[in-house]
Amino acid sequence: MATNNTKATNSSGQGMYDLLLVNGHIIDPANNVDMKGCVAVKDGAIAAVGADLPRGGARKVVDVGGGYITPGLIDIHSHVYPLLPRPAANVLLTVDADTTMLRSGVTTTVDVGTAGWRDFLHFKEQVIDVSKIRILALINVASKGMIDMTTEQDPAQMHPEITAEVAKQYKDEVVGIKCAHYWVGKPFDDIHTPWASVDNGLRAAELCDMPFMIDFQPNYEPPGRTYEDLILKKLRPGDIHTHVYAKQFPVIGEDGKVLPHMWEARKRGVYFDVGHGGGSFWFRNGVPALEDGFYPDTLSTDMHVSSIRFAGLDQLQVMSKFMAMGMPLAETVMRSTSEAAKLIRRPELGNLSVGACADIAVIRVLKGDFGYVDCGMARLRGDSKLDCMMTIRGGQILFDPNGLSLPDWQDAPDFYWDIPFIPPGTKQPATPHRRK
Repeated sequence: MATNNTKATNSSGQGMYDLLLVNGHIIDPANNVDMKGCVAVKDGAIAAVGADLPRGGARKVVDVGGGYITPGLIDIHSHVYPLLPRPAANVLLTVDADTTMLRSGVTTTVDVGTAGWRDFLHFKEQVIDVSKIRILALINVASKGMIDMTTEQDPAQMHPEITAEVAKQYKDEVVGIKCAHYWVGKPFDDIHTPWASVDNGLRAAELCDMPFMIDFQPNYEPPGRTYEDLILKKLRPGDIHTHVYAKQFPVIGEDGKVLPHMWEARKRGVYFDVGHGGGSFWFRNGVPALEDGFYPDTLSTDMHVSSIRFAGLDQLQVMSKFMAMGMPLAETVMRSTSEAAKLIRRPELGNLSVGACADIAVIRVLKGDFGYVDCGMARLRGDSKLDCMMTIRGGQILFDPNGLSLPDWQDAPDFYWDIPFIPPGTKQPATPHRRK
């Protein structure tokens, strides 16, 4: 168990903490911290982590008793572009990250392939640069990405060299390459060859030295493209297969055990992401896999408008679902923080190290009788559910539904009691019920 402590303040206020969270239980897998304690923030960064920090050195103290203090959660599979006028076919595709994710403790999300290289600059200027949540991206190797999904079907619209150059140009925002949805359920021909999308995506990822994520559909008709060949022959160490527990993948054998190719691919260094979504998570694959010890590397939502209305909902729902399947809370946090940061090669994220950006989630475990739904319309029962108490992004409290950081109304400061539109020089009327 590791702790990092700094001293709080001096009498002049120099070095004071801006914010101090107390009475929480800290889970910070990156630093092997799992203990009761406090987290202090100053100037948007983590200033101290310890079992007990002096409250006198903080401008604001927030008691989060009963809550778990974790790094801000990272959802590495979402769709948050475009938010402006778009083709009618995609009206139900994307979500507003600030509205939907801050309420579930997510401070960083990765949009995976909604935009191709043609639209990335617009995505950056209109969404990434103006969002409170940190938005990173995987660029779709198809020119128009999911904005015009016909380009995902046309190898002539896949330009790995251009895609890689855009990724390198915007390396602060781009963390990888994505391909998806290619030629599903159709016979291959001279133009639409089995591996065209995968090969172009891999080429782009090689050129920009970034991870490659694949949303894949097996096809076993000759000449075929099999899942086994994807994860054992195509993907490189550090590449990511998302939707690992979707119904179309051979994950579990007739004996109820995880099939050998899954273990072999993991040994090769291939990563497996959940990418829940509206159609890509099934208990019949996920539950036996966990029982056999095959955990996903990362938990993610594949959040889009239809998925947040049903089984996927949000990051905490996915984490809660995996707890109901038998995954310990600390494991769900690890796969939503430090492991997610590892997959996207952003080790500065997903931790509470002193000096790190103060992205923090405070969550609590509710006890009761809960039901969780998969994409096949089947239910799993559980006795716990995660709930977000507070989300802090860059040291700023952006979600506080219970008002933990606020005074009781009777103790509110002067501006609370002012009556608006009083002419200058006019005496402020007395306000009933105000404490003297």
